[in-house]
Amino acid sequence: MGSPIFRQDTRIQMETRPKMHQPLVAISTDVRQFDNYTWHAAPQQYLEAAVAGAGVFPLLVPSFGDRLDFDELLSSVDGVMVTGSKSNVHPSLYGGDATEANGPYDPARDSTTLPLIRRAIERGVPLLAICRGIQELNVALGGTLGTEIQEREGSLDHRARVSDVQDERFAIHQTISIKPDSCLAGVFGAGEIKVNSLHRQAIDRLGSKLEIEAVAPDGTVEAVSVKGARAFAVGVQWHPEYWVKSDSNSAKIFRAFGDAVRLHAAAKTGARAAAE
Repeated sequence: MGSPIFRQDTRIQMETRPKMHQPLVAISTDVRQFDNYTWHAAPQQYLEAAVAGAGVFPLLVPSFGDRLDFDELLSSVDGVMVTGSKSNVHPSLYGGDATEANGPYDPARDSTTLPLIRRAIERGVPLLAICRGIQELNVALGGTLGTEIQEREGSLDHRARVSDVQDERFAIHQTISIKPDSCLAGVFGAGEIKVNSLHRQAIDRLGSKLEIEAVAPDGTVEAVSVKGARAFAVGVQWHPEYWVKSDSNSAKIFRAFGDAVRLHAAAKTGARAAAE
């Protein structure tokens, strides 16, 4: 964590782009208790990145698990984005042990995101999974997670910097290596890029349908894609949503997702037109 902070100063003017069609994208929600109510919510940074970076219309999906008709939802949207969160995937879902230190947990979210991820992949709906999202993607496809990875021998400390200033906590400072001939090599090019990866758990055993797209210097998995996916299906451990308006690499991942969403929407429209 001792490497210098990278901050992109050149602002990417997204709001000035011509307004385009905004396909619907399903966004995961956390379940939180405050103001004497139970809320199903998502941080604004993800919603802003969906609109400004991907050019899509974010639709919040309440975390009601199997009470929801995921096929009905996926027939109505053209993408799925699974956000980061303070909570962790419950260890019982990958054969681990729940502890107070590893929490907090959000079982209602788990019961919603995991089946939604599986069904989106099966139906070929574009998927972008961020931070907790990449961990949910891995667990949904049979993988496991390593907890408190900063305690592993030879591991970097991937946790956020200690600061009351959010921009410092989310500063772009970590180098990762993009695998050649990977999906993300098509987005960023192969080689090294700098990202703002901050987390205390990570992929341990890789899900059987996933392949590694990027790694940190200590070998920690920083990005994955779904093998043989019918559409864009990528998970990243870092937080591109935070600097989407000022960092070119953060913008690129959302642009790639948005392009995939619009391609899916166009194909769906074409299929309906052909059937008429």
